[in-house]
Amino acid sequence: MADETLFLLLHSEMVAGLYRAAEQGEGENGRCTTKLESMGFRVGQGLIERFTKDTARFKDELDIMKFICKDFWTTVFKKQIDNLRTNHQFLAFTCGLIRGGLSNLGIKSIVTAEVSSMPACKFQVMIQKM
Repeated sequence: MADETLFLLLHSEMVAGLYRAAEQGEGENGRCTTKLESMGFRVGQGLIERFTKDTARFKDELDIMKFICKDFWTTVFKKQIDNLRTNHQFLAFTCGLIRGGLSNLGIKSIVTAEVSSMPACKFQVMIQKM
């Protein structure tokens, strides 16, 4: 419970700080989103390294995506992926989190989020062949 609260507070403060800086002329909103996505990417890489250190190698991309959707997501957000409730400020960080996790598992990807009706959103992962 404490970990979840700390994560939410840290994330909220990161978002607020970046957008405050943009409002004060120290950056623009596009760069704030890029910074959040980059932070999420690095966190995703670190979490995947920690979560998979004692697991067998994955057979293929499908196994990796199952792991991301089931184990990784549930561990990070304490919710099933199909029931996640979020808001716009979490999207950039979360896209980076997913992309970073996949990157550390050897998959280069583009991750986008779409909000069709609040409070739900859809994440689309496009795997890029190397």
